[in-house]
Amino acid sequence: MTKVCICGGGALGHVCAAVLSSQEGVEVRILSGKPERWQQRIEATDNDGRVFSGHIAKVSSNPADVVAGCDIVFLCLPGFMIARTLENIKPFVGEAVVGSIVSSTGFFFEAHRILGENARLFGFQRTPFIARVSEYGRSANLLGYKPKVYVAVENVADREAFRQTVERLWITPTSLLDNFYQAALTNSNPILHTGRLYTMFCGHETDVFDHNILFYKEWTDEASQMLIDMDAEFFQLLDKISVDGIPTLLNYYESHDAASLTRKISSIAAFQTILSPMKETDGGWVADFNSRYFTEDFPYGLAFIKSLCDKHGIPAPHITKVLQWALPHIPK
Repeated sequence: MTKVCICGGGALGHVCAAVLSSQEGVEVRILSGKPERWQQRIEATDNDGRVFSGHIAKVSSNPADVVAGCDIVFLCLPGFMIARTLENIKPFVGEAVVGSIVSSTGFFFEAHRILGENARLFGFQRTPFIARVSEYGRSANLLGYKPKVYVAVENVADREAFRQTVERLWITPTSLLDNFYQAALTNSNPILHTGRLYTMFCGHETDVFDHNILFYKEWTDEASQMLIDMDAEFFQLLDKISVDGIPTLLNYYESHDAASLTRKISSIAAFQTILSPMKETDGGWVADFNSRYFTEDFPYGLAFIKSLCDKHGIPAPHITKVLQWALPHIPK
């Protein structure tokens, strides 16, 4: 029996709980600030109608109840909750391997600091699923799968055996990364989301829009060019610190310029219904700076990249411009 504790009750936490608990020989527990809202059964339905359904063994807000005795402790949390959660679970982790669905918001750096350099860790370079909650504590929608994911693993004796475990649990072909930097530094959400939001809302911070913009389906060439420029600065950083194995955004999306990147991103089936971080108000829709797109990807994603660029003498004017625009608008 593989015992897994999922920390966090967001969309990815719901889907991971359903997918993992649907498998034989897997016991799933939940560490949540809202344990009273969770049901004993959890299910996730994908776009093809496939349903993953399973039993939640325990749900608690107390890590002593759900973390102790687990083989894997898995964080599905926003960046601002990672350090606090690692501190809370530390006394109960034991020999468990501690991982994160998102590695680009400081997970490895905080885990090294809090759990120690010898901690058994793993983290995805990109999330394996696209997820949305349907009914909190009960059901979710699995909107898309990655064809393949990459995972960084530290201080695990048999890395290949653990890779196979990850591949089985998350039902996604999985390859090992060479080092944790390849997962901790990414041009996914910290650049993809932030560049798009800058081109969407810079100069329009208080404008009222007539609809909630489809984040990907209504993608623009301006957003694509900003991504390309930010990505080039990001790769100057990777070259400086000798990190490889991360594809450029153009390569990842099989594109060659801004126009082809726009066509690719706006046509991805799994992204078609994803809305922008906006809230409804009198007369239309406005930017929602309380959204995790803002509170996560700028201060716990792009800001970390910017600090490393500063440390290594890389000017990064586009990254700097985007970050300096957003931070004053984000609630502290």
